[in-house]
Amino acid sequence: MPYSTILFDLDDTLYPSDNGLWDAIRGRMSLYMAERLGLSWDVIPAMRRTYYETYGTTLRGLQIYYQVDADEYLDYVHDLPLETYLRPDPKLRAMLTGLPQQLWIFTNADADHAWRVLNILEIQDCFQGIIDVRAIEFACKPEPIAYQRALALAGESDPFKCVFLDDSPLNLEIAHSLGLTTVLVGNHSSADPWIDFHIPDTLALIHTMPELWGSEKTGSPAAGKSIS
Repeated sequence: MPYSTILFDLDDTLYPSDNGLWDAIRGRMSLYMAERLGLSWDVIPAMRRTYYETYGTTLRGLQIYYQVDADEYLDYVHDLPLETYLRPDPKLRAMLTGLPQQLWIFTNADADHAWRVLNILEIQDCFQGIIDVRAIEFACKPEPIAYQRALALAGESDPFKCVFLDDSPLNLEIAHSLGLTTVLVGNHSSADPWIDFHIPDTLALIHTMPELWGSEKTGSPAAGKSIS
C-alpha cells in the first residue's frame, strides 16, 4: 500500500538523543517543579516518571494535579540556548526533501519550541506544519485521541497510509493499534510486536523503507505552515 503521510516526532527523533538537549529540557522540568511548585527534589524524579508513564507528559500530570498554566510551563522548560545543542543537518534535509508524501511534525511539545528546533536544523520548510500539544487540545501521545486528532489535522483519513516515527515504544504501541506503520528511532533494545521497523536514527529511514521514495522522488519541500 502506498503511503501518503509521514508523522515525525520532534525531540530525540529528528536530532541525536545523545546531544544533551532532551536532558536539559528534563532538567528544566524538574527545576520548574521545585521553584514554581515548591516540590521537594526528593520526590520530583519519581513524580515525573509516574506522570510520564500515566499521562504521556509531565505537563499533563501537572495540569491535572496542580492546575499549572501550560503556556508558562512550556515557556519555562524550553527556555534554553538550542544553538548549543543543535546545528544545521544537510543530510537530514536532503532525505526529507526527497520524500513525496506530506510530512508533519507530531509532538507533545509546543509549536514555538518545534519551530526553533526546525529552524536551527534548517529543515523548517520540509514539513506541511506542526501538530503540537495545543493543536490536539492538550491531549498527548500516547492517548488515542491525540493520534486521531493528529490524523484529522493532517487531512489523512486512512491511518494505514500513515508512517509514524517516534523514539518512544509506548507512543508507538497506540499508533500501531490504530493502523499506523510504526518506526522506532534510537538505540533501544525493545522488540515489541507493535514496532514495525527499528532504526538507529532518522537518516536510516532511507535504507529501511526505501519504498517511501518510490519512483516519484521530489526535491521540492512542502510549504511550511503551523497548526497550533
